[in-house]
Amino acid sequence: MITLSAPDFRAALPGGGRLIGLDLGTKTIGTALCDAGWSFASPAGTIRRTKFTADKAALVRLIAAERVAGIVLGLPLNLDGSESPRSQSTRAFARNIADLALPLLLWDERWSTQAVERMMIDADISRAKRAERVDTLAAAHILQGAIDALAMG
Repeated sequence: MITLSAPDFRAALPGGGRLIGLDLGTKTIGTALCDAGWSFASPAGTIRRTKFTADKAALVRLIAAERVAGIVLGLPLNLDGSESPRSQSTRAFARNIADLALPLLLWDERWSTQAVERMMIDADISRAKRAERVDTLAAAHILQGAIDALAMG
């Protein structure tokens, strides 16, 4: 099940469970995990993108190791909310991992990278360290936004 609806995603996970957040980039996939009670999201690392089958295998290993119940995938939208070529690429990725048989929530990721960059600049983190961490922190930001919405509804 792929959905844009937090209530539908929540209904597909009646017992809660750990969630994985994904920030899909062209070179890496940032990952984050949350606790089974959906309280907080934490960065989990990056998957260096190569071929889709290898990317998916790495994702499957992480999902199995962490006993993940659902996936939150950042959906890159234009500032006006319209879809872009990157949105279509993300939707295709979602369809290609749908056979994992986990509920998948496409979550608006507008501003996630900018918010994380601003936080790291404010924390005086060097440009090199920011480049290393931005994808996984963006995934945590996306996941935290989704679990906050799930907790409200």
